[in-house]
Amino acid sequence: MDFALDARTEELSDRLLAFMDEHVYPAEAVAAGQIRAAAEQGERWARPAVIEELKAEARRRGLWNLFLPNSEHGAGLTNLQYAPLAEITGHSPALAPEALNCAAPDTGNMEVLAEFGTPEQRKRWLEPLLAGEIRSAFCMTEPEVASSDATNIATAIDRDGDQYVITGRKWWSSGAMDPRCEIFIVMGKTDPHAERHRQQSMILVPRDTPGVRVVRGVTLFGYDDGPHGGHAEVAFEGARVPAANLIAGEGEGFAIAQARLGPGRIHHCMRLIGMAERALELLCRRAVSRVAFGRPLADQGVVQEWIAESRVRIEAARLLVLKTAWLMDTVGNKGAHTEIQAIKISTPAMAEWVIDKAIQAHGAAGVSQDFPLAHLWAGARTLRFADGPDEVHRRSLARRELRRYQ
Repeated sequence: MDFALDARTEELSDRLLAFMDEHVYPAEAVAAGQIRAAAEQGERWARPAVIEELKAEARRRGLWNLFLPNSEHGAGLTNLQYAPLAEITGHSPALAPEALNCAAPDTGNMEVLAEFGTPEQRKRWLEPLLAGEIRSAFCMTEPEVASSDATNIATAIDRDGDQYVITGRKWWSSGAMDPRCEIFIVMGKTDPHAERHRQQSMILVPRDTPGVRVVRGVTLFGYDDGPHGGHAEVAFEGARVPAANLIAGEGEGFAIAQARLGPGRIHHCMRLIGMAERALELLCRRAVSRVAFGRPLADQGVVQEWIAESRVRIEAARLLVLKTAWLMDTVGNKGAHTEIQAIKISTPAMAEWVIDKAIQAHGAAGVSQDFPLAHLWAGARTLRFADGPDEVHRRSLARRELRRYQ
C-alpha cells in the first residue's frame, strides 16, 4: 500500500487548496448572512446565492464531480485519489462539497443512476445532476419502523398497469427541502411476500408528482443541514409514476442500497477527517491566543493532552480511511466490507471527540454561531447513525470476525 499522492492528485489538491483559501473560507461569513436574511423572509431552506458563485468558480478551475470514478461522467479518480480531496472539502462541509458538486445525497443518487439507470433515466435526471442544474433527494428511512434494518421498509410500490403507485411515509429524506430538488429516489416494497432481501425496489418520483406531499423539514440539532439540501418528512399518498421509472427491476432495491451506501460511507469519513483537522486548527489557534489563570491555554497540561490525542486519533483514522479506499479500488466494495464498517464506526467518533475538545477550549463561544464548531459537531454526531448506526455495523463486524472461529 502506497498512500503518497500521485501527480494528478497532487495537482488537484493544490488547485483545491487555493480554491478553499481564495473563495470558500471567505464565503462562509457571506453564506451565513444570506441564510439569516432568507430565514427572515420566511425562506429558511433556501440555499445562499454565494453557492452558485462558488460552483461557477469550481467548474472554471476543473474541480467538478471529483467523486465519480466513472470517467464518462466524472473525473475518473480512484477512491484513493479522491480521499485527500474529500478531506480538504471537509474543512468547510457547509459549502465546499456542494461547490464541487460532490455533496450528498446527490453524489449517491448520481452513482445509482450511473450504475443502474436506463439510458432514458440517465438522460432525464443524471445529466442535469452532473451539471449541477438540479438537486435530488433520497427517501429510504421511515418514521414508523426501525429503519436501521432496511428490510423493515414498509412504503408500498404497487404495479397498476403501466404505472406504479407509491403509498407510504418517509422522513430524513435528505435533499427534499432544497427548492431546487426535482427528483426523489424512493425505496419501498414491490413484493412483501418475496425473499426478505428481494422485497424492496427503488423508483424515481418527480417532486411535483400529484400525491407527493412534503410535510415538514426536519432539523439536525437545530440546523437545516443545507449541504444535504435539508431533510424532510414526505408523504406519498397514492403517487403514480410510469413503470419505466423503476430502477434496475423489481426486487433490486436492497442490492442498490448496499451499492449506494458503500461509497457514501467512505465519502463521509473522508470529509470527517477534514472536519477534525479544522477543529484541531481552531483549538490550537485558541490555545495560543487566550490566557487563563495567568498562563496561555497552550501551557495548560489538559489542553496539551487534547491536542496530542487529537493528532493521534486523526492520523490513525486517516490511515484506516486510506486503506479502505485502496481496498475498494483493488478488491471492490465487497472485499473492503470489513474496513468500510470499521471506518464508519471509528471516524465519526474520532471527529466528534476532537470537535468536542475544540468546543471546550472555546468555552461558550464554541457552541455559538461565531465559530463553525457547533455545526461540525452536529454533523459528526449525526453520522454515528446515518448510513447505518454504530450498533448495526459493530454487530455485523463482530459476526464477520467470529466466522473464522466457528
